[in-house]
Amino acid sequence: MLGNVGRMRVADEWRPDEGLPGETAVAAAGGGTGHADARVAALCAAVARLRRELAAYPGEFRDRGVAEEELAALAATVEGGAPELVRMRRSLLLIVGSIGSVSALVPALMAVRTGVEVFAPDPVGRPRD
Repeated sequence: MLGNVGRMRVADEWRPDEGLPGETAVAAAGGGTGHADARVAALCAAVARLRRELAAYPGEFRDRGVAEEELAALAATVEGGAPELVRMRRSLLLIVGSIGSVSALVPALMAVRTGVEVFAPDPVGRPRD
């Protein structure tokens, strides 16, 4: 039953008349030009994709609600205009922990991780100069 509530919650948060998820953040950041705008737009798109895939995932798992709540929090953080890396990483950790090993969601989850890490001053995996 929790899965059905979560799916309804995702559907209720976004309505077609509000534009696509992430458009608010891009507009607030200056209309879609520049490096920061591309990072915000990419993360918003990755979060929206994972939210859609999670809502469509037919299997039930205990912490689905936690994942949905943290995805909503992450989306709000990014769309707020000044994403805080520590907060985004905390949300990412909770999302990963709550989704567990649902292999069908891994590609979308990795896109969110990549989207969060580009906000780091020294992204993971990139050698320091």
